[in-house]
Order: sequence, then C-alpha cells, then structure tokens
Amino acid sequence: MNWIFLVLGGFFEVGFTFCLGKAKEALGSETYLWYGGFAICLTASMLLLIKATQTLPLGTAYAVWTGIGAVGTVLVGILVFKEPATFLRLLFITTLIGSIIGLKAVSSH
Repeated sequence: MNWIFLVLGGFFEVGFTFCLGKAKEALGSETYLWYGGFAICLTASMLLLIKATQTLPLGTAYAVWTGIGAVGTVLVGILVFKEPATFLRLLFITTLIGSIIGLKAVSSH
C-alpha cells in the first residue's frame, strides 16, 4: 500500500511543477489560483512521501519519488509547455525510468 502512496506522491510532485509552469504563464489573479494549486499539490506530495517512508526504506522511497517527479515533469514540459523532445533527453528519461523500476525491484518491501 505504501508503494501506492509513494507513486501518488510522485504524481502530486508533477502537479506542483505543472502549477508553477502555468503560474508563470498566467496573468492577474489567475496566477494566485495556480499558486494555490501548487501549495495543495506540494502538501499532498510531502504528506504521501512521509506516509510511504514509514515502512519503505528512506533512500529508495526518496529516489523513486523524485524520479517519478523528474520523469513526469520532463514529459509535461514536452507535451504541455512545448519543450524540445531531443533524442538525448528521451534517452536519459528512459534510463531514469529503468533506474526507478530497478530500485523497486531490489527493494525488500
């Protein structure tokens, strides 16, 4: 169950970086709505990480959590914010995904 909390926390990490990107593009009071979404996603992400680390090894949990956030943020950048999808970026994202899967596979939980 704590792996589910960890994955959800990683998704909320992607959510708070997405909100930061949208806040940068927003005008007027809409900016504050995106910053509100940032605060909500940040809080949810941290609480889920805390919950997951109660039983999962801290190093593994943190690496998986940040990896999900990194991969998700790069994909959001490419798909939503039109950042370049170069071969090398995609190659390194693929190796990062492989590393996340490998950490899960060697974890004792």
